[in-house]
Amino acid sequence: METKLLQNNLLELIRRTSAELPADVVQAIERGARKETKDSTASYALDVIRDNIVLAKDASQPICQDTGTVIVYADLPSWCDERTFVGAFEKATAQATKKGYLRQNSVDSVTGRNSGNNLGPGSPSFHIHQGRGKSLRVRLILKGGGCENVSCQYSLPDTRLDAGRDLDGVYKCLMDATFQAQGKGCGPGILGVCIGGDRGAGYLAAKEALFRTLGDVNEDKALARLEKRVLSDGNNLGIGPMGFGGATTLLGVKITHRNRVPASFFVSVAYMCWAFRRQGFMLSESGKITRWLY
Repeated sequence: METKLLQNNLLELIRRTSAELPADVVQAIERGARKETKDSTASYALDVIRDNIVLAKDASQPICQDTGTVIVYADLPSWCDERTFVGAFEKATAQATKKGYLRQNSVDSVTGRNSGNNLGPGSPSFHIHQGRGKSLRVRLILKGGGCENVSCQYSLPDTRLDAGRDLDGVYKCLMDATFQAQGKGCGPGILGVCIGGDRGAGYLAAKEALFRTLGDVNEDKALARLEKRVLSDGNNLGIGPMGFGGATTLLGVKITHRNRVPASFFVSVAYMCWAFRRQGFMLSESGKITRWLY
């Protein structure tokens, strides 16, 4: 495939991710809006969110002014090497920034200087694996700073929460994470969760869990029950959209797990805001997008 064609496809992926929420997220927001009391602050907040979704799509403009960290997961087939993919994605990122699909969001942590094109060490954040099929699979999340700031990690046992090293302890962590986020994470939010792993692997897996659709059911029955419990109880906390109160605090809870060493038991929480910018595609060697993933 020509590198320019790959770059153009990746630019369209970035544009669509920035401007258009996936159908499952829109549907969850609509369900939440129907649960709120008419003329309440929560109802008004969700109405503004719904209007924002429509306007952003119609104008092909970012849903949120904070277009966040560009997080890329790619499964490469034999015909696409890592260097080619990264180079094409970086060029697409710079082009998307110039066009206004992405805000100038990459800042040097030492000098404070903004790169102006969203490129720099660790920006974008690439997670690349060797794929098994003939198609290139690319998944993208744009994760804003507000929701990233309220993401968190627990080490069990946690005496503050009276949380032990079991699923009930995990439940207490997730309820605490939801309560602590309040409106600071631009709720209603989605929890991506990893039980176990080391500190770094736990956060990576928690973010990858956000690629699951909101309506799916966890293959692990114990985790499926936990997801359902946290979603129900989280929405009964009364925090509501943007922390204004109401019945819609969480839109989804997605939990995965990783093996751990006996000495450690981490619970990593990747909180995602209502502007759940998640998209992906399957790309053939000829350069045709054969399927959008969300």
